Amino acid sequence: MIQSEHLSKQIQRKEILTDVTTTIPKGKLTAFVGPNGAGKSTFLATISRLTDYDSGEIYLEEEMIQRVKPKQLAKRLAFLKQSNHIALHITIEELVGFGRYPYTRGRLTKEDQRIIDWAMEKMTLTAIKQRSIHTLSGGQLQRVYIAMILAQDTDYILLDEPLNNLDMKHANQLMHVLKELVEVDQKTIIIVLHDINFAASFADYVIAMKEGKIMAEGETSKVITSTCLSDLYDLPVTVHELEGQLICTYFK
Repeated sequence: MIQSEHLSKQIQRKEILTDVTTTIPKGKLTAFVGPNGAGKSTFLATISRLTDYDSGEIYLEEEMIQRVKPKQLAKRLAFLKQSNHIALHITIEELVGFGRYPYTRGRLTKEDQRIIDWAMEKMTLTAIKQRSIHTLSGGQLQRVYIAMILAQDTDYILLDEPLNNLDMKHANQLMHVLKELVEVDQKTIIIVLHDINFAASFADYVIAMKEGKIMAEGETSKVITSTCLSDLYDLPVTVHELEGQLICTYFK
């Protein structure tokens, strides 16, 4: 599990995270939801050590995350940022192979190649694996970055708005892949989502953030409610149950 205790962070004197204390359960798919500027992405970045924090502490499996050596952290935790850019002229397969770097430092073994092939298959990239990444659409490139993260093969996977640029088919496919990784491979997935219906349908646990604070958290059915979401987004949200799934509507 991952724990934060009284985590706070300011950027240019603006409070981005305020006394964030939470426990992210192990072996579950946890979705962070909330309006823009709520602090969701910053919180994931602090967990991955891509940004620092002013006070408080983060624990990975009860070990202070600041004490974990970078190489060891890269074998335990993978993080995909919202926006990524690589200027190198490389193929899809080569970029996905970057995910194996913490283990091989570029010297791939047969086992590394097997994992790379598996990650590309999960993201339906096998047929185009030799294409240059610079020939891809935004959605295709997003799938390549996700495959790279999968190839890192860590117990904890952090994804910041991974559905960006994905069409309905591939967004749905990705969420099913993540759910399978949790249920079959016992991975812990932490994901920032703006599509509240994907959170309602796939998440085991939901953390709702607003203005740098945790507003609500718990099992999905406890957070995905009309009252909670309406307060969270300052927008009338109605939650229905359809064929066993929670569906949110907010178009009034």
